[in-house]
Amino acid sequence: MPRKVTGAYNACMRAISQLADNEPFPPTGEALDYPNGLLAVGGDLSPMRLLEAYRHGIFPWYEEPQPVLWWTPDPRSVLLPGQLHISRSLRKTLRRNRFRLSVDLHFESVMRHCAQLRGDGLGTWIGDNMLAAYSDLHHIGHAHSVEVYNPAGELVGGLYGIAIGRAYFGESMFSLEADASKVALVGLVNILTRGGFELIDCQVESEHLNSLGAFNMPRLDFEQRLRDTIDVAHDPEIWRLPATCGELL
Repeated sequence: MPRKVTGAYNACMRAISQLADNEPFPPTGEALDYPNGLLAVGGDLSPMRLLEAYRHGIFPWYEEPQPVLWWTPDPRSVLLPGQLHISRSLRKTLRRNRFRLSVDLHFESVMRHCAQLRGDGLGTWIGDNMLAAYSDLHHIGHAHSVEVYNPAGELVGGLYGIAIGRAYFGESMFSLEADASKVALVGLVNILTRGGFELIDCQVESEHLNSLGAFNMPRLDFEQRLRDTIDVAHDPEIWRLPATCGELL
């Protein structure tokens, strides 16, 4: 079993599991209530470790040079592909057909855009180690990106995440022009619907995601959905999109 260490995480003083590189994750029921979902610290970001984490609804979220922090929030924000809400204004953007699309063409560039400093100057959790780790997952076919370009051919939006079985675990998105990240999400849902995916993990609730159809699901229900979908293979040929966003309607 993982060793136990006691320390503070922000204002929290509780025992959490300390992982060595080859130690398994503790049961998700041991995750802290505050901060919500903090389960373990340590371990590595190898492809095997990351895939095992996602299969159990666990994901890394930390800022270098901290050790890796592993999370499984309760409740979990999820989006069912068939329940994506396309607003009137977003539908208008799609009909204008000004954005061009691609899949897995510029995965690392999407990650680097997502890693740019936020407006508050506090930075993000996507450091060099995370970039390298998810690039490795991309190279072995588990991490996928959707890219959005303006008429000048500039990359102005996109998203990336992990696909295992028929579950997709969204990691981050970015937008440099209005609606660009939303167009990327519509593209992703087009792919996942064709592939018979049943679940998009959005991790943590936000107003933005809720406006697109995401909702909170209790952790136990989320984990059951994963067990039902994670070992059901999908066709690897689904990872393609029409050239322009108007064709998504």
